[in-house]
Amino acid sequence: MPPQRRNNDWGFPRWRPYGGAGRAPEAQRLCDREGCTQPGNCPAPKAPNKPDRWYFCEAHAAEYNKRWNYFDALTDAEAAEQEAKEQQGARSYERAKHWAWGEGDGSRSRAELDALKFFELPIDADESQVKAAHRRMAKTNHPDLNPGDADAATRFQATQAAYEVLRNAAERRAAVRDA
Repeated sequence: MPPQRRNNDWGFPRWRPYGGAGRAPEAQRLCDREGCTQPGNCPAPKAPNKPDRWYFCEAHAAEYNKRWNYFDALTDAEAAEQEAKEQQGARSYERAKHWAWGEGDGSRSRAELDALKFFELPIDADESQVKAAHRRMAKTNHPDLNPGDADAATRFQATQAAYEVLRNAAERRAAVRDA
């Protein structure tokens, strides 16, 4: 192992000039627009789904983007397929309405709305409609009427759970109203 040497770049004064003498300046890419001498630091695609890029200055990138149409280089079938993919992605964002009141006037909880949907009732269904829907579904799925049918037993349990949610909510509202 060679002996350690002393570095001349410590302390004050510095023994070498600042900025690294002898280094060449970094080359700067110019705008790809003919005749422009500004630095080209804004990449823009040459064609859809291709890695090739133009490098424009800020002014020419804005001009290029103003006239850019992604679907020009695609066939009609490819454009329709791409648009369908983008629409499908946009629909996935629409489903995230749990941050705001998605349905109804805000007087019912998400569990109540799910229970009403299970009974196939409107959002503003009253207690008599809920009871009628519960009776109808309980009769069709009762284990005594469908012996040995595991799916019917599961649907009956779900019917009971949904009715419990709605009944408890109605009791809470009545208690608040009476208080």
